[in-house]
Amino acid sequence: MRKASNVVALMALTWFAILLAHCPPALAQTQSDGFQFLGKPGPHSVGLKVVHQYDRSRAFGSTTGGNGDSSIGTAGPRPIQTLIWYPASASDGKPITVGNYAQLSRSEIHFDRPDKSNAWLEKLAAYADVALLAKIDAPMAKGRFPLVVYAPGQSSVAWDNADICEYLASHGYVVVASPSLGKSTRDADDNLDDIEAEATDISFLITYASTLVGVDSSKVAVAGWSWGGISNLFAASRDNRIKALIALDGSMRYYPGLIKQSGEIHPERMTIPLMFFTRGNLSLEDWSRYSTSQNEGPSVLNAWTRGDLWTIHMLGMSHPQFSSMYQRASSQQKFDDNRMDDYDRHDVNVSYAWVARYTLGFLNAYLKSDAAERSFLSGTPVEHGAPQHFMTVDFRAAQSKH
Repeated sequence: MRKASNVVALMALTWFAILLAHCPPALAQTQSDGFQFLGKPGPHSVGLKVVHQYDRSRAFGSTTGGNGDSSIGTAGPRPIQTLIWYPASASDGKPITVGNYAQLSRSEIHFDRPDKSNAWLEKLAAYADVALLAKIDAPMAKGRFPLVVYAPGQSSVAWDNADICEYLASHGYVVVASPSLGKSTRDADDNLDDIEAEATDISFLITYASTLVGVDSSKVAVAGWSWGGISNLFAASRDNRIKALIALDGSMRYYPGLIKQSGEIHPERMTIPLMFFTRGNLSLEDWSRYSTSQNEGPSVLNAWTRGDLWTIHMLGMSHPQFSSMYQRASSQQKFDDNRMDDYDRHDVNVSYAWVARYTLGFLNAYLKSDAAERSFLSGTPVEHGAPQHFMTVDFRAAQSKH
C-alpha cells in the first residue's frame, strides 16, 4: 500500500522454515488500544499452505530485493509467493502467529535466499506472539469450496488481511493471495503497467487454484484492498471466470483517470455483482485538493449499472484501517493521524468485524446462492446488531442493457 499514500492523503513448498510458537488466541489480548479481530469463525478449522512458484510466461527484470535488501538480482521469471487458506479438518498443530506471517515477507522474491531483515518484523513485533486461526499444512476438509482471490494493497504483502482470509476459509472458502509486485520490481507504482501486472497475477492464481483438490473453480470472486481494488477490476474485465468483486476502499474509486487512460476497461459493461466498502467522510474540498489526472475520470460506481452494486459506507474507518496487519503495525500516533472523527480503536475493531461479516454475506449470496444471506444483505445493519452510526448499506440492482 506504499503508493496508496496518495489515496491515504486523499482519504489518508520451498522455504517456510519458521517456528510456530504456542500462544493464546488473538481475541484473548487485553490491549484495548490495539487491533483485535472480533469476527466469529465459521464451522471449519483453517489450514494454510505456502507455495513458492513462478509465472514463467513473464519476466521479472532487475529484481530489487526490497524491504531492507538492496541487492539487484538477474532477470528471471516472475516470482509468485502463493498463500492458500482453506477449510481444514481438525488438527492438533500449532496455529500460525503474526510473527510467522511477518517472516514470510523475507522470501517474497528470493525464495531460496530470504532477506536478512524485513521492516514487517519490526512493525509487528508487539503482536509477534499473537496466534491467529490457521495451522500450517493442516489436512483439508472434504468437499468442494468456492474460490476467493485476495489482492493486497499496493506493494503490500499477501497476508495484509490475513484475518479476513482466515475468516472466509473457516466459513467454507478457499482463499489464495500473492504479494503486490510491480511489473519488474518488488514495489509497484501508480501506473498502468503495474496495475496490469497485479491483474495478471490474479488470473495466474485462479488458474493455479483450479488445479487444487477441493476448489470449485466455477465459483470465483476476487476481493482487493486499496490498489488490489483496482487491479481486481482490470482482471475481471478480461477474465470471465470471475463471478463477483469485492473492493475494500478500492482504488477504482480514487483513480478513475487511470481506468480511463487504459482505454480498455469499461465499468459500464460489467455485469457481475460488486460490493464496495468506502472509508469515512471525504469532503468536496478533499477531492479538489488532491485532484490529479490520475484521479479525474468517470465514477466507476456510478457507471456500475449492469451488475448489482452494494455500497457499504464505513463511517468510522480510514483507508489503512481496512487492512488488519496495517492496523497492527499502526502506532497510536499513526492511528490518530488517520482516525475518523471520534471513532476510537475499539470502534474500528468493531467496524472491521462488520466488514468481514458483510464480505461473507455477499459471497454466500452470490457464490453459494444462499437466500438467507441475501436477506441478511437486504436488512439494515442495526437489525443485525451493528451499532448505530457505524455504517450504511446502499443497494442498486442491475439494470437491463436496454
